[in-house]
Amino acid sequence: MSIESRRATSPTARVFQERPHTVGFVSLGCAKALVDSERILTQLRAEGYEVTSTYAESDIVVVNTCGFINDAVEESLDAIADAVEQHDKVIVTGCLGARAEHIRDCFPDLLAVTGPHATQAVLDAVHEELPPRHDPFLSLLPPGGIKLTPRHYAYLKISEGCNHGCRFCIIPQLRGPLVSRPIDEVMDEAENLVRAGVRELLVVSQDTSAYGADIKYRPRFHRGSPLKTNLYDLAHGLGSLGVWVRLHYVYPYPHVDRIIPLMRDGYVLPYLDIPFQHASPKILKLMRRPANTQGNLDRISAWRDVCPDITIRSTFIAGFPGETEADFAELLQFLEEAELDRVGCFAYSPVSGATANELPDAVPDAVRDERRDRLLAVQADISERKLQRKIGNTVKVIIDEVDRGQGIGRSEGDAPDVDGRVFVENAQGAVPGDILEVVVVTADQYDLHAVAQPVKH
Repeated sequence: MSIESRRATSPTARVFQERPHTVGFVSLGCAKALVDSERILTQLRAEGYEVTSTYAESDIVVVNTCGFINDAVEESLDAIADAVEQHDKVIVTGCLGARAEHIRDCFPDLLAVTGPHATQAVLDAVHEELPPRHDPFLSLLPPGGIKLTPRHYAYLKISEGCNHGCRFCIIPQLRGPLVSRPIDEVMDEAENLVRAGVRELLVVSQDTSAYGADIKYRPRFHRGSPLKTNLYDLAHGLGSLGVWVRLHYVYPYPHVDRIIPLMRDGYVLPYLDIPFQHASPKILKLMRRPANTQGNLDRISAWRDVCPDITIRSTFIAGFPGETEADFAELLQFLEEAELDRVGCFAYSPVSGATANELPDAVPDAVRDERRDRLLAVQADISERKLQRKIGNTVKVIIDEVDRGQGIGRSEGDAPDVDGRVFVENAQGAVPGDILEVVVVTADQYDLHAVAQPVKH
């Protein structure tokens, strides 16, 4: 008998030749939920499961849901309904899963329902239905784990939960209080991602500025050097890895001022994503948000003095309960004075469980929508003015895709999915992840059009 035939008939070989269990996966929600999905998928793959995005090929389906606003809830419920209609083995996890009773009422035949960042609970539910068939020859993982983003950028989650009590938000109910990851663990993950080819790290959490506050900024050792678990040491450490580092969800606390020189000096991108939410002191108090609009304007001005190229993006809520036309006018005036680079706006939507639902003087839906549209129109003019000033400038762009010689990418001031893009001519030879120097030739309200300089790999 030949070696080949002995292998084919041995008990071990028969086990290895069994088809691996296949998990269908649906991931909804924000970047923080995306990281949760990546952690689950990485562990499933390490245990020998295959992953698919189609129901027909899957032995079991996992739906990672969002439950932050009503539109997200509806999208999550539709995704669960679609999964249940097409498959008889469905597990629900994520923020909407924190409302397990409601989910079970709607879908009584689910295998399991878990809340957010519940990797082990999801794995336990999968194991109970489909025990793992581990094959060490097949279960090899990339150094950065399983990612749902393109290879050249990745989200790096530094904490879970939030200690704020904003009236419009139920994140603390869904994800619990702030729990910071040890800084050495974050740095190890970042280094693995860079080794795997990541060129841009997007730092996310519910409150990035509060990183380490829950553990009193406890120091840890990384590569033999002490690092405090705080935003400054983290930004400085990540900035030493030689890739783009982008900070999201940064509250304008005074200690953020220390980060701005790191942006000026090239350690982190000159980019801050700050959720101001409003500018009327009355509405900010009703929201239970910091109510220092003039202080925010002064801080923005001081940041620009230190780092003139800084890009500031923010989100706002129009039509919060109690908002008058005068309150909204204050918000528009803030936008004109602040000249923020990127702005998103939501018409206020009651969220089940949010204390804002108890406030009087609800704003009619039509008025909420009209104010949102008016704010976005004002901001579009501001954005266009600011982008026009870039014409003739040389800027750096990270390429996301290339189509027939045209590169489509993002400048240092553009995060994936939420900001603008740069359309680059003469990008032949570029590949996703390349960082090019380009000259801006035209601009519109949101995007830049540019010509590439020689490619840098």
